[in-house]
Amino acid sequence: MNIQSKTALVTGGAHRVGKAIALELAKAGANLVINYNSSAEAAQETVAEAEALGVQALAIQCDISDLAGVQEMVAQIREHFGGLDILVNSADYFGKHPFPTDDYTMWKRVTDITIHGSFYVSNECAPLLLAGEGGAVVNIVDLSVWQPWKDFTAHAVAKAGLMALTQQMALELAPTVRVNAVAPGPVLAPPDYTEEQLKVVEKGTLLRRWGRAEDVAHAVRFLVEAEYTTGDVIFVDGGERFARR
Repeated sequence: MNIQSKTALVTGGAHRVGKAIALELAKAGANLVINYNSSAEAAQETVAEAEALGVQALAIQCDISDLAGVQEMVAQIREHFGGLDILVNSADYFGKHPFPTDDYTMWKRVTDITIHGSFYVSNECAPLLLAGEGGAVVNIVDLSVWQPWKDFTAHAVAKAGLMALTQQMALELAPTVRVNAVAPGPVLAPPDYTEEQLKVVEKGTLLRRWGRAEDVAHAVRFLVEAEYTTGDVIFVDGGERFARR
């Protein structure tokens, strides 16, 4: 796909990896819809940065776990841009909780956003994507799909569900719309990590360093542009999967 003048929706696109993805698509010439839930100021900053690159950009507040809200967001996209060519499901909720548990709050919040929310957005956007000459969807998963993480049951299950949705959507939307995934490893260190924790993570990769949000964004752009790739996943993890061996 030639990204120039296409329209892209990035959920969770206001900051961190989502922002990097949005700006990478803007650099390629895509008009942007930045979905956010509570990061209004960051979303407007991302819009301004995108517009400075010469594209149109629109921020829309929407909790993607709310189907009615998603439907309203898609209606705004249709009204403002007339269609949609690219969808990046980047929004999630990185919640930690023990298993077994007697509190289902975190389980519900994580799965509502990553599984239900991504499905709602994809389902409501599908008619717009199918109406074009060829659409692209990229879902952001991570290594927890293949390697379970202690105390992150909801997150791991939700990302595994999103990977399954990737493959199912690739089947259902072919040949008009291609659907792929990116699985990042350690990029954008949490702000509360100590120097020791940062070094432990670095040693856990073959490249002995953290990645950047831009590394994920480049992979997303590749999958949007790669016209003979669908139902697949690209790992952007610095070799973390193999370093442990």
